[in-house]
Amino acid sequence: MSAIIKLGIPKGSLQNATIDLFRRSGWKISVNDRSYFPEINDEAIECAICRAQEMSRYVENGTLDAGLTGKDWIAENRSDVHVVEDLVYSKTSSRPARWVLAVPYDSPIQTLEDLQGKKIATELVEFTKTFFASRKIDVVVEFSWGATEAKVVSGLADAIVEVTETGSTIKAHGLKIIHQLMETNTQLIANHTAWKDPAKREKIEQMALLLKGALLGEKMVGLKLNTPENALESIVALLPSLNAPTVSPLYQKNWFSVETVVSSDVVRSLIPKLLKHGAEGVIEYPLNKVV
Repeated sequence: MSAIIKLGIPKGSLQNATIDLFRRSGWKISVNDRSYFPEINDEAIECAICRAQEMSRYVENGTLDAGLTGKDWIAENRSDVHVVEDLVYSKTSSRPARWVLAVPYDSPIQTLEDLQGKKIATELVEFTKTFFASRKIDVVVEFSWGATEAKVVSGLADAIVEVTETGSTIKAHGLKIIHQLMETNTQLIANHTAWKDPAKREKIEQMALLLKGALLGEKMVGLKLNTPENALESIVALLPSLNAPTVSPLYQKNWFSVETVVSSDVVRSLIPKLLKHGAEGVIEYPLNKVV
């Protein structure tokens, strides 16, 4: 058997999204609520669940060979790890998250400089301290165990640094965003020693390739359609694709089958155009991976 990879799966909000991503990549991870060591259908991988906030420390010290965690927590822990791949996904979407500075709507605080001598509540303590220190703004940064928005609403802090995807939750709490500190996304990271091991590196690179392919597959769909010969050129001209579309003649007819891969964002406007130009039998189907 080749070298076994000790892989960290993030516990909490990212757990289900990560397990689903691995499923689409070809790995089935079975989690038992009473165990921190899920089963996986790959003899070369051993899984362990730990908090995303701690993942980079365990990868750095070699407890884990690789793991998935946010760019924000790597920065917070100042971890010395090898970033194998950026994997832009979250618990709800495939967009990066943002750490932002927010204050009440009626707060006189409008700029970073207005926070001089003020108190900020956040879970991202060390990064926030470094951020303000680099701008020579003296602030008090306190760790928040949760319900961070409530800290500033109740007057326990003057501002918060909180993570958000859309900003809707922050607005719902009567707060306004006045600055973005960083953009973050999930990253596949590896221990430097494991990365130098040829067998482990090959396995981690395989993992990165298929995970990235599954994420891309989520954003793309396959399209298949039939078109008469006299409409073929205009149909092909409408089709965006990774490369040229596949065109095959139909048996004993002056018709062609056309197949391609396109972004899922354009399908709703593309299909009506194809039909207007003479396409028939349009089939849209999901993709598991695009590699």
